[in-house]
Amino acid sequence: MGQGWQGVGGIPAKRTGGSRYLLVALLLCGFWMAYSQTDDGKSVYFWETGPWGRCMGSDCGPGGSQSRAVWCAHVDGWTTLHTNCDQGQRPSNQRNCFRVCDWHKDLYDWKLGAWNECMPVSARTFGAPRQFTCSGGEEGIQTREVGCMLKSDGSPAEDAICEYFEPKPRLEQACLIPCPQDCVVSEYSPWTSCSKTCGTGLRNRIRSVLVPPLFGGSGCPNLTEFESCKPGPCLGPEGVYSLMVGPWSACTLPQTRTTRQAKRRKGKGQGLREQGGVKDPETRELIKKKRTRNRLNRQESPFWDIQVGYQTREVNCIHRNGSKVGRNLCIPRELPLTIQSCVLPKDCQSTEWTNWSSCSKTCVDPETPRGNRTRRRQVLQFPVGEGIECPLLEETEPCEPQGGSIPPCASYTWRTTEWSDCRVDLLLSQQDRRRSNLTGLCGGGLQTREVYCVQANAELLKYLSNLKEKDKAGQTQRQQKPSVPPLLSITFQITASRPVENNLCRGPIPNRSQRCQIPCPIDCEVSPWGAWGPCIFENCDDQTGKKGFKLRKRQITNEPTGGPGSCPHLVEAMPCDEPSCYKWQLVSLDKCVPDDGKQCGPGTQLPQVQCINSNGEPVDRSLCSSSATLEPISCEVPCARDCVLSDWTPWSTCSQTCSSKTVEGKQMRTRSILAYNAGEVIAMVVAWITVMEGLSRVPKFPELYGGSLCPNSSALQEVRNCNEHACIVYHWQTGPWGPCTEDPSTASLNTSARPNGEDQGLCSMGVQTRKVMCIRVNVGQVPPKKCPEGPRPSTMRPCQLPCKKDCIVTPFSDWTGCPVNCDTVGDPAKRKQSRRRLVIQMPSNGGQECPLVLQEERDCEVPKVCPGFRWKTHKWRKCQLVPWFLRKETPGAQETCGPGLQTRAVSCRQLDGTQADISECLRSAKAMPAITQRCQLPCQDDCQLTNWSKFSSCTADCVGVRTRKRALIGRSKKKDKCKNTQMYPLSETQYCPCDKYNAQPVGRWSDCILPEGGRPEITGVMKVQGDVKECGQGYRYQAMVCYDQDNRLVETSRCNSHGYIEEACIIPCPSDCKLSEWSNWSRCSKSCGSGVKVRSKWLREKPYNGGRPCPKLDHVNQAQVYEVVPCQSDCTQYVWVAEPWSVWKVSNVDLKENCGEGVQTRKVRCMLNTVDGPSEAVEDYLCDPEEMPLGARESRLPCPEDCVLNDWGPWSRCSMPCTRNNSRVRTAYTLRYPGVGRQCPELSDKEPCSLNLNCFNYFYNITDWSTCQLSPNAVCGSGIKTRMLDCVRSDGKSVDIKYCEELNLEKNWQMNVSCTVECPVNCQLSEWSAWSECSQTCGLEGKMRRQRLVVQASQGDGRPCPSQMEQWKPCPVRPCYRWEYSPWSECRVESVVCGHGTRYRNLSCFVSDGSSDGESSMVDEELCSSLELAVNGNKNIILKEACTLPCPGECYLMEWSDWSSCVNICVKGAGVDFGSVQVRSRAVLAQEPENLQLCPDQAWESQPCTGGECFEYKWFSSIRPNSSRPFIWCQRSDGLNVTGGCPAMNPPVDNSSCDPPCLKPKSFCSEAGVCICEEGFTEVLSAAGQLDQCAPIPILEIPTAGDKKGDVKTSRAINPTMPTTIQPGRTGRTWYLQPYGPDGKLKMWVYGVAAGAFVLLIFIVSMIYLACKKPKRPQRQRQQNNRLKPLTLAYDGDTDM
Repeated sequence: MGQGWQGVGGIPAKRTGGSRYLLVALLLCGFWMAYSQTDDGKSVYFWETGPWGRCMGSDCGPGGSQSRAVWCAHVDGWTTLHTNCDQGQRPSNQRNCFRVCDWHKDLYDWKLGAWNECMPVSARTFGAPRQFTCSGGEEGIQTREVGCMLKSDGSPAEDAICEYFEPKPRLEQACLIPCPQDCVVSEYSPWTSCSKTCGTGLRNRIRSVLVPPLFGGSGCPNLTEFESCKPGPCLGPEGVYSLMVGPWSACTLPQTRTTRQAKRRKGKGQGLREQGGVKDPETRELIKKKRTRNRLNRQESPFWDIQVGYQTREVNCIHRNGSKVGRNLCIPRELPLTIQSCVLPKDCQSTEWTNWSSCSKTCVDPETPRGNRTRRRQVLQFPVGEGIECPLLEETEPCEPQGGSIPPCASYTWRTTEWSDCRVDLLLSQQDRRRSNLTGLCGGGLQTREVYCVQANAELLKYLSNLKEKDKAGQTQRQQKPSVPPLLSITFQITASRPVENNLCRGPIPNRSQRCQIPCPIDCEVSPWGAWGPCIFENCDDQTGKKGFKLRKRQITNEPTGGPGSCPHLVEAMPCDEPSCYKWQLVSLDKCVPDDGKQCGPGTQLPQVQCINSNGEPVDRSLCSSSATLEPISCEVPCARDCVLSDWTPWSTCSQTCSSKTVEGKQMRTRSILAYNAGEVIAMVVAWITVMEGLSRVPKFPELYGGSLCPNSSALQEVRNCNEHACIVYHWQTGPWGPCTEDPSTASLNTSARPNGEDQGLCSMGVQTRKVMCIRVNVGQVPPKKCPEGPRPSTMRPCQLPCKKDCIVTPFSDWTGCPVNCDTVGDPAKRKQSRRRLVIQMPSNGGQECPLVLQEERDCEVPKVCPGFRWKTHKWRKCQLVPWFLRKETPGAQETCGPGLQTRAVSCRQLDGTQADISECLRSAKAMPAITQRCQLPCQDDCQLTNWSKFSSCTADCVGVRTRKRALIGRSKKKDKCKNTQMYPLSETQYCPCDKYNAQPVGRWSDCILPEGGRPEITGVMKVQGDVKECGQGYRYQAMVCYDQDNRLVETSRCNSHGYIEEACIIPCPSDCKLSEWSNWSRCSKSCGSGVKVRSKWLREKPYNGGRPCPKLDHVNQAQVYEVVPCQSDCTQYVWVAEPWSVWKVSNVDLKENCGEGVQTRKVRCMLNTVDGPSEAVEDYLCDPEEMPLGARESRLPCPEDCVLNDWGPWSRCSMPCTRNNSRVRTAYTLRYPGVGRQCPELSDKEPCSLNLNCFNYFYNITDWSTCQLSPNAVCGSGIKTRMLDCVRSDGKSVDIKYCEELNLEKNWQMNVSCTVECPVNCQLSEWSAWSECSQTCGLEGKMRRQRLVVQASQGDGRPCPSQMEQWKPCPVRPCYRWEYSPWSECRVESVVCGHGTRYRNLSCFVSDGSSDGESSMVDEELCSSLELAVNGNKNIILKEACTLPCPGECYLMEWSDWSSCVNICVKGAGVDFGSVQVRSRAVLAQEPENLQLCPDQAWESQPCTGGECFEYKWFSSIRPNSSRPFIWCQRSDGLNVTGGCPAMNPPVDNSSCDPPCLKPKSFCSEAGVCICEEGFTEVLSAAGQLDQCAPIPILEIPTAGDKKGDVKTSRAINPTMPTTIQPGRTGRTWYLQPYGPDGKLKMWVYGVAAGAFVLLIFIVSMIYLACKKPKRPQRQRQQNNRLKPLTLAYDGDTDM
């Protein structure tokens, strides 16, 4: 490719020319391809196919078929006949397929293969792989195979089958390939001192590995750097030789050692035996005990075969180059020891395994069928010296019980006590006033019970055990076959089972509480009193006497609980005279018939009557035979000139229900004048003429008089007395029913009626009695004869006697265990054990009472000796030296002195000192004490001293000093070297111990804890929050810590403290939500029909401290709680009452006739309607204004001889439906017939029926349900929701229900339905558990905890559970003692320079406060004496180990460095994590330049770790003082300077090397001395060619498989120097498009893209032209039938086309 495409050098003209030539070439190539495609005549047509259609078929499975469309197309895109295409290459349009049905879903499924190896995305991109800079991880793609398979055999199937049910799972996914992690090492340490003091040496500096190389990263660099050094010229010959000590040889026995020991023992034994013969018995006994003690001290124990041998080593003189030379060349000095005593190593020997023990599982248990069995082996020889340790001495394996008659295991199940009585008070809130009176509470409540664990099959196991014992006793009867199988002949007595520990029961615990219901007593509700009935005989069958009663009754509207006995009296009686059981009732009066057949004048009316009883019911007329019949009533038919009166109105309601001396009942009826008589009218006219003419006397006109006169106004009204009987009312009154007692008359029947087989039998029947009294109202009790006998209540009724229930308790549980605890001295501590029993049924109705004692306690039997074992060490034997014949050649050796070895015996003892088997100590005692130790036999030249004396006493604590002394022994007193007090001090002085202690608090305050003793005991009832004191004053605790004067932790008792500070605290008591009392019920929302009435409660105080929450606020009424109930207003409660019409007032007075148009008025009042009729006037608004009668009417007053009609009768009812085709009618009849020549008007009036005017439809309307109504004494539980039926007129007005009832409308609605108000169950908690063990055995941070559980979660508006379900308090602070190693000493090779030596460390007792950052202080070893001898759990104590001290000039590996901090291999901020690792390394240390080729290789090793920190590595630079070049280094994000880890890019260089310097943002100086921009920014140059600015480069983001955004977006770079995987919110690969080169000109690829876009544009225009041009018709031979024309339709593949 030319330079124009490379973008290096050249000029723009060349690039432009190159792009022009490329464009022409591409266009020519495109035209040639188009021509070649159309050159061949047949190649312009080709077959095209559509997608396969749906698989069709009648059967499911492979018998289906599917088709697709096949057509012939032209290359220009249009469709033609299929004959134009090659028929031989025509694709198939139909194929067989698998028809999928729904049931195939269970047969087929996708088979997912494993993901393949993650491959880089760069390897799959088109073209040459681009240069990739890995940052955190390289994006890759994983693929897998996915196919449909048949589940039964895994055979492959068509993918379309599985795709029918579920889309095909993805075949590839994005993955991340970790970037190579280079080795990261620390900074160099300071230079070591020169390896030589003179001449030429080396000094070294080393570094350690921090992060190992991972994922193919570069290896670690050299960890050591050497540098020659020359301290100065050597004044004498340079030291080139060194004395080197070799390693000790293996321990061996001298050949003659065994023979000498045998002779020595033989001689000693004879001597003792010879001496024993001359001793007395006491002496012999003492000698015997000493022999026994000595025997234990010997090494001929069966467990230890200790043989003391010797071992040697070499001492050589070594040249600096490592070669051995003669020892004489080394500087003469005292040679180290070359031979020493040693213990011959013995490997541990043990016996063979014993037989397996019997299985720990001796019964059949399906849940845990397997047990364990063990086998052991004994130690024959303990390891001695460096022998092999003992193998495992005990082995355990799972097992199953073997045998044919294995009994079942004891099974356990939960049992419960009887439910307690239902209690409603548990649901009451704090403000409920009913808390003071709990007797009448009812409704929803809570009842509790206790849950305990019992052995379910105890009786069966007891029977099987007894049967087994009988078999063992060898009874002969077992050969006989029992008549009943043994297991079936068990008779289980129904008794309570013995309780066991609750932890034995598994499975869900039964509920300890449940909701219950106390039926609320239903109060008796009665209707209002009915009207007084007629005066009747007390007994109509015996109508003797003249005394009778008037009765009035009321009915029970709500049946009460327990029957109607609790209702008030329902009948009241009033004595009266002239009683009658039957009477005639006037039904109607016939028309008035004038006498003598006249048309008018006096006459009679015949009454129509019927016989009725006292209840107003028609009866046979013969029953009224004794009563006088109603006679015909005289009447008068007015003549044409007579006065006309209306009919009498009905008698009004009696004004009083009874009469007294001052009050009498009255009734009234009225009538009015409808027309005046003729004579009276004219007389009035004559009188008027007389007055007007001033005549002295009235003129007479006899011809004008005629007709009966109208009566005066007093005759238009009649009044009569009524209810003349006295106001004396009697009724029967009943007392409460007495207790149910046994009926003596049925006692024998009850006892004989008990069925067999039941202990208590059926509860017998009894009787209840009550008092019945006759009461006179407002007076009191009167003799019974005053009340009628008919309604007298009964005084006795049968009842069910309550059954007796005895108390049932469980047997006592087994005594609790007595674990033996020993105090610090080793004496057993006294403990107590207890047992308990539970009440599972409380007594009632006189049953046997429960026992008083439900729990017993007793002292445990304390063993005399605490169980336990300890090691007993015996005294050390004599120090054994290496045999003299082996060491006599050693320079300076003496026969009777020098270093040696001594041994001792160890035995096992119980805590009381008695002998025990050594295996017991191996299992339970501490580590075995050492049995060998080094010793020294002093030589004559050695200084011998006495042991140190005890320290002198101190006069006072912390004052003065104390001393101890020792003295020289024997000849040592005269030796000068022994008198050197620096080497052999004879006294030691130390300050007197200072026992000053100071106490101080530590840690946080504990939770507030209520005192344990303040809780009341609740037996048989589950603790509910609120029953037990859960708030109030408690105490919180803070731990106290005690320190000595050295600030070391000591026991708190030293500070006279019990370990705590107590402080009073308050646990706030919960306060429930407080609401007001119920408001009064509102008035019914409707005055007629069904409405609603409401009452509400308002919030008074919000809850706090976990009190009961408030109900939800009703936003409509803005009340906290409200109740809505339907109400019914009687439409006839208030009625309009109209008085009689007044006298006519004629408006136009005719001088001849006083008649014509006139007005009548009357008073209309709204009155309260009662059973006895309207009683008192009320406000008019209470009555329906639409129903108000008229108070005035205008009409024509008939003149004499005019026809007079009565008032119109009521309108007839319109027939349904209301249409104008129907009409209603009212009628009148003639009261006075007209005179001659005159006529009566129509006697009927008719008007059309009009809907909602005079004709109405009626229908029922059902109200909404009320809120759930509870009894006043109920809190929750079952209630009733009610609704009411209303009769509504078609105009929407509510009317009396009778209108709907008259139409016989269907009523299928349910008026009442049961409902439930959720009970506010408070949260129920268990008791606090016992305090746990301390979380730490020592230290400052130990805590004890206790928990409680939620037994019953809160429900409804109950008090919620408190958040604190766990409490803690600090443990008493105890010092943490532990064994710790001191640091290893320097490698000691005695007095020589180099070679094999030993390094040592000590085991010391340290105390700390147990915190992670707390410092440890060394204390006396006695304080750790009770601890097991182990360091960090490792019982293998190593206090010395072999080491090598390098010789001068030797190149060697240093010791392992400490493990590095845990490092997480990750990408900071991207969430990419490849695990954590830590590493340690060994660097090489060189001393001689000539020996560098002999140096070993450096080493490192790594291990995984957890909790590593994720680090970043960045380049940093700074200007060195007095230097023009910057100092550049790599730094870890924790501030540590490292080598490796920073990105492999050019580190920053000094900007001062560019001229002018690079001062623009995002620019730096390149190696070529040119200012360039950082990655992600492009250079914009000025006209002078200098960098003007760094412009950000657009980012083209290519989404990957894991990218949810499927589009390509362009955005500016966030931070181009950051790795792409950690840029916030970015995923996928990022390409930087840099259109400008470093010189600021467009790069060549920009022109290439422009040319490609131009070619693409030409191609698109050409395709549009070809698609739109009109196709040419192909030349064809003309057919004979000209009607056949070529079709240009799309062919759908149908062969019939």
